[in-house]
Amino acid sequence: MKPEGIKHIIKLDDGREIELETGVLAKQADGSVVVKMGKTMLLATVVSSKELKPDVDFFPLTVDYREKYSASGKFPGGFFKREGRPSSEEILVMRLVDRVLRPAFPKDYRYDTQVMIQLMSYDEEVQPDALAGLAASAAIAVSDIPFDGPIAEVRVVRKDGELLINPGIKDIEEADIDLMVGGTADSVTMVEGQMQEVSEEEMLEAIEFAHETIKKLIAEQKEFAAKVEKARQKREYPVEELDEELYNKVYEFAYERIYEIAKEGTGKKERKEKFDAVKEELLEQFDEEFLEENAKKISEYFSDVKKKAVRDLILNEGKRLDGRGLTDIRPIWTEVNYLPSVHGSAIFTRGETQALASVTLGTSMDVNVIDGVSFQDEERFYLHYNFPPFSTGEVKPLRGTSRREIGHGHLAQRALEPMVPKDTPYTIRVVSEVLESNGSSSMATVCAGSMALMDAGIQIKKQVAGIAMGLIHDEESGKYAVLSDILGDEDHLGDMDFKVAGTEDGITACQMDIKIKNLDKEVMRKALHQAKEGRMYILGKMNETISEPRKDVKEFVPKVEKIEIPKDFIGAVIGKGGKEIQQLQEETDTVIVITEDGENGIVEIMGKDREKIQKAIEIIRSIAFEPEVGEVYEGKVVSIKDFGAFVEIGRGTEGLLHISEIDWNRIRNVNDHLKVGQIVKVKLVGKEQNGKLRLSRKILLPKPEGYVEHRRKPSRKSDSHRKPYDKQNRRDRNKDNNNEE
Repeated sequence: MKPEGIKHIIKLDDGREIELETGVLAKQADGSVVVKMGKTMLLATVVSSKELKPDVDFFPLTVDYREKYSASGKFPGGFFKREGRPSSEEILVMRLVDRVLRPAFPKDYRYDTQVMIQLMSYDEEVQPDALAGLAASAAIAVSDIPFDGPIAEVRVVRKDGELLINPGIKDIEEADIDLMVGGTADSVTMVEGQMQEVSEEEMLEAIEFAHETIKKLIAEQKEFAAKVEKARQKREYPVEELDEELYNKVYEFAYERIYEIAKEGTGKKERKEKFDAVKEELLEQFDEEFLEENAKKISEYFSDVKKKAVRDLILNEGKRLDGRGLTDIRPIWTEVNYLPSVHGSAIFTRGETQALASVTLGTSMDVNVIDGVSFQDEERFYLHYNFPPFSTGEVKPLRGTSRREIGHGHLAQRALEPMVPKDTPYTIRVVSEVLESNGSSSMATVCAGSMALMDAGIQIKKQVAGIAMGLIHDEESGKYAVLSDILGDEDHLGDMDFKVAGTEDGITACQMDIKIKNLDKEVMRKALHQAKEGRMYILGKMNETISEPRKDVKEFVPKVEKIEIPKDFIGAVIGKGGKEIQQLQEETDTVIVITEDGENGIVEIMGKDREKIQKAIEIIRSIAFEPEVGEVYEGKVVSIKDFGAFVEIGRGTEGLLHISEIDWNRIRNVNDHLKVGQIVKVKLVGKEQNGKLRLSRKILLPKPEGYVEHRRKPSRKSDSHRKPYDKQNRRDRNKDNNNEE
C-alpha cells in the first residue's frame, strides 16, 4: 500500500506550479523530497553522519547531481549502456547548488553530509538545473539536520525586454540575459551567468527580480517543513566552546606582528614565510605537553587572528597585503604569438597570476558533442582550463580534471562566446594553462583567451577582459571595503568573490559568491561599477599589445571556407562509394566535410592554399549547379550541330545555343563563329518542361544600328500543316500582279 505523503503546492506569479512531496520515496534518508514542475521531476535526498571524524576542521559536504537517461526516454551511450562518471554539465549544477548550500549550515558543523539530486523525469519546458537548489534545500529542511536555511535558486532570463523565471529551453536560447541566482530570504549569495553586453544596472535589475521569487520559495519551504514532524526538532551536536584565555594569549602575541607584516606589501611567498615564522614563535611559547592537547586549537585561533589583522588593516588604513590601494590593479604584462607553431596564443600576467592561452582551429568534425538528458548541442567554440599544482608551488597528485577546473573553464568560455561571430567557419578550441596563481586565474584566462583569438585571426567583435572583486565587511561597525583584482588570500579572508567579465560596452559573464548574510544591495552596486573601472583599465593594457584581430589566419594554419548546396546534390558531390569527393580532395589538397542542415547541405573545405580551396568550391558549385532563368553564365562549347551549339554552363549541365541566338546577324554555318572548347558568355532565357535549357548569346551583344528582324523561314516539317495558309498567300500575290498589268 502506497504511503500517504505530505504535499505542498507553490504557485508562481505566472500561474505555473511547483509541487513538493515527502514521505513516499527514499524514506531511510535523513530527508528526501520529490520536486515536480510540469513533467520535470527531481528526487533530492540528504544524509548526515552522526559520528564525527577526528581532526576534521572543515565541513565535509558533498553535493551530487545526476541526470538519468531514462528521464527523457533515452539510452546511455558507451559500451556498458549505463550512466557513468558525471558529465561536465552535471558537475556545473553540483557546483551551483554547493555554493549556495554550504554557507547555510552552522559554521561549527563538521559532520559528513551528502546531498544527492537525481533527475527522474524531464520536460523540455522546465529545465532541471533551476530546480536543483530548491530540491536540495527542501530535502534538508524536512530533515533533522542542523540548517540555517532554507535557501533557493532560480534562473532568470530576459527575452525581448521581459524578465522570466525558470523558462523553457527555447526562451533561454533567445535571451540576452541568462542568470542562475541563489540566496537566502535576506540576501543574494550566488550569481552566475552569461549576458550579451548588458549594463551593470540591467544585471542588478535581473538579480533583484530573481530574489523576489527566491524569497517566495523559501517561505513556501518553511510552510512545507512545518508539516513534517521530524523537521521540528533539529539534532543536537557537541559545540566546541571558545577557550578565551588561550585565544587571548594567541591574540596578544600574534595580532600586532601579523598586522605589521601585512603592511609591508610583500609578495605571496615572502609574506607566507613571515606569517609561518610568527606561528612557529607562537608555538614555542607553550610546552610539549600543552601542545599535544591544544595544537589544533592554537592553529585555529592563529588563523582567526591573522584573518582579523588583515581585515582590520584594509578597513582602517585602506592598505592591502601587496601594498596596493583598494581600487589598484596589479602590474600587467602581455604577449601574443608566444607559441610559434600553434594557431594562436597569448600570455596574460597580472601580478602573480599568469595564464597562457592557445587556440586551435578545426572543422565541424572537431565539434564538442554534448549528448545529455536535458541538453544536447554541438559546441563550435569551447574552452578548457587547466590548473596544475606547480602554479601555486605545490605538490599534488593528478587525478583528472577537477570540478574547479570545469567550473572556471565554463565561466571563461561563457565570457568569450558572445564575441565569437556565429558565421565563423572554424570549430575553435581554446586551452588555458594557468602557470602561476595568486587570485583570479579564471579572469586571467578570459584576458589571455581574448588576445589568443585575435592572434589566431578569429574576427571576434570586441576584446574581452575579466576582473575579480572582493569585499571586507565588518558587521559591528558597518564598515566595508570593495577590493579590485583580489589576491588569493583576500579571497580566502574576505566576504565576497565577484568575477565580472565583459567588453568596453557591457558585461558578458559573471560569477559571484557571498559569504555573509544581509549584504546591502548598494554594496553590490558599488562592486559592479568599481569592476567596470578595473575592466576598462585592463582592456587598455591588452589593447596596447593587440587591439584587433589579424586580418587572416596565420600562413601555416589551414583555411576553412563554408558553402551551402541543395540537399539533393550531396550524393552527387560525394559520388558513388565516395569516388567524387576523394578525387576532389586529392586534386585540391583539401579536406571536405559535408553535413545536412534542413534542406541544405553544409560543405566545409579546409586547406592551406586559398586558391586550391577556391578551385574546390568552384567544382562543388558546378556539381550542385541549379541554373536560373535570366542569369548570365560563362560556359564552354562542348559540341556543334547544324542548328546550333551545346554549351556546358555547369558541370554536367548543358543548354542549347540555337543558331539564331548566336549573333544578331544571320548565320549560315555555326562553325564559322564557334569552336568546340571555346568559352562564351550566355544567358539562360528559358527552361522546357522536359528540363532542356535554352540559351542566348546575342542578347548579351549590342544590337546593330538599323537592325531589322528577319522572319525565320519555316522548316519543311512545319510547312505541311501550313499549306492552306501558303496557297491563299500565293493566290493573293498573283491577283495583285494581274491588276498591276
